[in-house]
Amino acid sequence: NVRMWEHPATQANMATLKQRGVLVVEPDEGPMACGEYGPGRLAEPPVILAAIEATLNDGPLKGRHIIVTSGPTHEPIDPVRYMANRSSGKQGHAIAGALAALGANVTLISGPVSIPDPPGVITRHVETAREMRDAVQAALPADAAICAAAVADWRVESADQKLKKDGSGQPPALALSENPDILAALSVPGPNRPQLVVGFAAETEKLTEHATAKRARKGCDWLVANNVGGTGIMGGDENEILLITDAGVESWERMNKSEVAARLAERVGAFFA
Repeated sequence: NVRMWEHPATQANMATLKQRGVLVVEPDEGPMACGEYGPGRLAEPPVILAAIEATLNDGPLKGRHIIVTSGPTHEPIDPVRYMANRSSGKQGHAIAGALAALGANVTLISGPVSIPDPPGVITRHVETAREMRDAVQAALPADAAICAAAVADWRVESADQKLKKDGSGQPPALALSENPDILAALSVPGPNRPQLVVGFAAETEKLTEHATAKRARKGCDWLVANNVGGTGIMGGDENEILLITDAGVESWERMNKSEVAARLAERVGAFFA
């Protein structure tokens, strides 16, 4: 029950247990049999299983904290409309799960998606690019950051009321402002910079040229690029990528996004090994 869980005595006892090294599977949040709503529901079996596996996992990323961003951002235009893109979050969520399977402590910062949170990771839900930026900064420090989210480049000053047609045939004027660059900010040298920063580039033409230039411009260590101009990539279950690093450009064959995630997670593990 939410009131039992949030009671100061319960929280003090939980804090004591954690200080003694006891690992805790936090309760789920949602409606309860008693009719109340909040944190207090028993965690689902897959979540409990993932916590057990993570505890026993002596994988190459054990003890590493990795931030992953995933999904789109929604930039409000008025109370009922927003700007967005076609990102489903499938690739970013799969990466978060694959990293956790190798023992990493993963913080997933997710924009609005319709897929479930991957088990075994801490998920923070956001809506806008600025909220995602703030959540990423709050999650630091981290050993690595993988920016798989398709963050909107632009936002508008949201209207307080719904924008209506006035009969003139002219659309309302929307003044665009540039959103914060999360990847570039993470890549700036300094004490809070993760050891490994990985960016993503969704392109529709000149994939290698544009992605290589983006990696140099952003200052990230690796860049994962894909051509989303075709069918089945943006929002689909498969991906075909280029991995650009100091060593050059690798072309990965088309495969399921979960396979891409596992392969990328293995490369991250090798980096830290």
